[in-house]
Amino acid sequence: MLLQRAIEDFTVYLSAERGYSEHTIRSYRSDLGALARFANEHGATETNELSLELLRDWLWAGSQQQLAKSTLARRSAAARSFSAWLNRIGSASTDVATRLRAPKADHHLPRVLTRAQLEGILDGLSARADTGDPGAIRDSAVVELLYASALRVSELTGLDLSSLDLGRLTVRVVGKGAKERVVPFGVPAKHALIRYLDVARPALLVAGQGVSTTVTQGEAFFLGSNGRRLGTRAVYALVSSLLSAIPGSGPSGPHTLRHTAATHLLDGGADLRAVQELLGHASLGTTQIYTHVSAERLKASYASAHPRA
Repeated sequence: MLLQRAIEDFTVYLSAERGYSEHTIRSYRSDLGALARFANEHGATETNELSLELLRDWLWAGSQQQLAKSTLARRSAAARSFSAWLNRIGSASTDVATRLRAPKADHHLPRVLTRAQLEGILDGLSARADTGDPGAIRDSAVVELLYASALRVSELTGLDLSSLDLGRLTVRVVGKGAKERVVPFGVPAKHALIRYLDVARPALLVAGQGVSTTVTQGEAFFLGSNGRRLGTRAVYALVSSLLSAIPGSGPSGPHTLRHTAATHLLDGGADLRAVQELLGHASLGTTQIYTHVSAERLKASYASAHPRA
């Protein structure tokens, strides 16, 4: 089978049978596309022409291009998954990537905001929402819910009207691997969401009436200024603009709010497994990074406050 054709079939499999998110599938397609180009340059265009040596050379070439260890680790994972699938469907006689390894990714503690910093952001958004501007009201509801429920940005933008139960203070989300979970949120988020539904969403929906009905999405919970479902890029831009004025290094996207919510929960005494369920992590080990964050914050507080530190 042609390598490029196999990659397309593999991404269809990831979507239809494995339920991977669009973001994950784009990453796989990008990494495997780079592999196909490298293989073609080395005379391999068919799936049965892949070899462990070729895959190792591909990763080595990436390291020579100064690609991050995390990128090389992701490429290695994509190649292993692709190779195993080729072997399973009979397009390759052996799983050539079984022994493929890549440098372990560097692990950095995620950026976490203090409670005071978070409250400052939320208070500022609430003040802007008090002007009655539909976009400002929506932005306040978006950030309140991101922090209250520690949602991924894709989970937030994928919400429909039926996803939220304002009476029970819960939101039903579809996470990675098409796994569904129900996540709680608090009263401040409820108030922001009700104001959005009562005032902002109808105004945004009216603004989108000039758009073709095929693209105006009436069931989407969060809407953009054109009446369509709010996109992830818009949420990234919103959160990035809010965090740009906050001291500290590290990422400034919506995931920072997810990291912050998880860390604040553990700081407040929440059980690690409860936080795992809230975040939708398949492995407890993924959630445990937040215990390290809490420990580092404790050390910092100790060093700055204890007279014998």
